Amino acid sequence: MSDNWIVQNLENALETWNEKLAEIWQLITQSPEAFKGGTIWAVVKNIHGAVQAIGLGLLVLFFVIGVMRTCGSFAEVKKPEVALKLFIRFAIAKGVVTYGLELMMALFNIVQGLISTIMTTAGLGTATRTELPSSIVTSIESCGFFESIPLWAVTLIGGLFITILSFIMILTVYGRFFKLYIYTAIAPVPLATFAGEPSQQVGKSFVKSYAAVCLEGAIIVLACIIFSLFAASPPAVDTSAAAVTQVWSYVGELIFNLLILVGTVKMSDRIVREMMGL
Repeated sequence: MSDNWIVQNLENALETWNEKLAEIWQLITQSPEAFKGGTIWAVVKNIHGAVQAIGLGLLVLFFVIGVMRTCGSFAEVKKPEVALKLFIRFAIAKGVVTYGLELMMALFNIVQGLISTIMTTAGLGTATRTELPSSIVTSIESCGFFESIPLWAVTLIGGLFITILSFIMILTVYGRFFKLYIYTAIAPVPLATFAGEPSQQVGKSFVKSYAAVCLEGAIIVLACIIFSLFAASPPAVDTSAAAVTQVWSYVGELIFNLLILVGTVKMSDRIVREMMGL
């Protein structure tokens, strides 16, 4: 690392960005069970088990309401075809509530398989590091004291922006895990709505929303892959220009690329919901 404090300022900001980007690649391939050593998952699993008892009670309630609304009279319920249809609906709904956790994890694993396929096909197992070009380091180090004053302002603002963007991006990825935990914890309640025909739309919307949260990971990976390809060819720098111009040009284009990545990561939920018609 250079001894120049302006160079160090930029390199520290880029190091923070690289660390957060590498953390995203690690997190996106983790399952909720493995996240943070599985401590959170254990609590969520216990909550899911407790809520499951409530879900089974609501299952009966939604089933009775559904029968009352869809069947004109008790005589209609006695018909073999109607009774069989109601029995199958109740059995399937009970199975969904009872094994909801396993079904949700199966859906998550399918999406994780999709993410792994995307990463393997792209040939990127890790995030590409963003490094400060040596030509800019040389230009900054050759500046005198008064020439370095505007450079200090540019690098301070640029470094601050890069650091803020890196934390915004990692918070979005952490937010995906929180949403997965919340969906898992309360799953038995919305899944119980499958017992009644009038209320089944709630259950369908819940499953679609959960699938959308899982698919956010695929969009985030795609965004990171595209950014890595951008980062592989860093912003062009005119070495004949003044040091301030070089740094401003480099930092400006870099921040623009980072804004696109962070914006895409932030909008991953919206993109998936539009794709799924939610």
